[in-house]
Amino acid sequence: MNNQWLSLLGLATRARKTITGEELVVKEVRAGNAKLVLVAGDASVNTLKKLNDKCTYYEVPIRTVADRFELGRAIGKDARVSIAILDDGFAKKLLTLLD
Repeated sequence: MNNQWLSLLGLATRARKTITGEELVVKEVRAGNAKLVLVAGDASVNTLKKLNDKCTYYEVPIRTVADRFELGRAIGKDARVSIAILDDGFAKKLLTLLD
């Protein structure tokens, strides 16, 4: 997998178009604000199931990425398990880079 998506995720974070943390991500998915959800591959089974179920129900694309440390490093923070992208443009570009 290329690292362009990591740079784009960092840019989205600097533009304040991301939300991190399981409960906040679920809240944004429910509110209809989340355009894409990224989950770390090393997240717990319960977290994966909860986010997958919410995203499926609310028709929000979800992608699993490497691990929590890479996800956190991309946004300049500590380890993060889940991130919601709140902007259509960033979400579409990230989807093309991840798929």
